[in-house]
Amino acid sequence: MSVIEFTLIVLIGSCFAGLVGSLTGLGGGFIIIPLLTIFLHVDIKYAIGASLVSIIATSSGSAAAYVKEGITNMRLGMFLEIATTLGAVCGAMLAMYIPTHYLAIILGVILILSALLSLRKKAQQIVTHKNDLAAKLKLNGSYPTADGVVNYHVSKVGGGFVVMLFAGLLSGLLGIGSGALKVLAMDSIMRIPFKVSTTTSNFMIGVTGAASAVVYLQRGYIDPEIAMPVVIGVLIGALVGSKILVNSTSSGWLRWTFVVVVIFLASQLIYNGIMGKI
Repeated sequence: MSVIEFTLIVLIGSCFAGLVGSLTGLGGGFIIIPLLTIFLHVDIKYAIGASLVSIIATSSGSAAAYVKEGITNMRLGMFLEIATTLGAVCGAMLAMYIPTHYLAIILGVILILSALLSLRKKAQQIVTHKNDLAAKLKLNGSYPTADGVVNYHVSKVGGGFVVMLFAGLLSGLLGIGSGALKVLAMDSIMRIPFKVSTTTSNFMIGVTGAASAVVYLQRGYIDPEIAMPVVIGVLIGALVGSKILVNSTSSGWLRWTFVVVVIFLASQLIYNGIMGKI
């Protein structure tokens, strides 16, 4: 395969990854890492390094639009980033000592679980009772809807913080952003409206990815020839996805497409990891 063919395949795949990552709040690593390792035979640690760079691009591309629209809870995101950043640095350091085929198996399992979690469809629940810690930290917020501004309160701050530690650990270990766990923590535990949790996750994954990327950069696992088309493609996809999410109330068809693609890629990762091909 020539350099031009390699670059074009990575660019197109990264566009799709950025689009889906922006719409679901899960980050583009779910598609980029399997694409690079399974189909293009890139070493998984270099794929993780490129994925971490793409996560930063996804967050930069979509978070700006969400913040401008007033949907993202920036104060909550910065508070939870304390947990995810600590976890991400620990995960990235741990990944240096784990054999690549084990990383592939772990990543495949996490991808399948995250894809299934993304299908959760819950009735919108706005918490109205106040949480003392959330009030002291000024984490409560509001977001615009077609029917006007909706105010909400954050609950179970401690529980969400603990889950974010684990999400950061997985992000640094596997280079996937762990958006599914971030959205789960904010949506199900802290009871934040789904649209706010998704956009806040997009805002957060860039900081988490940057913390992990420093470790991979120091170890030489970020190759510009791989990372460049990934970043460009993901950034384009993320910008398109942010426009769709802001102006649309439903992206169910894309979620199902995402789930089917990710489960297929994850099964291939697990198989190749067990067979020692990665």
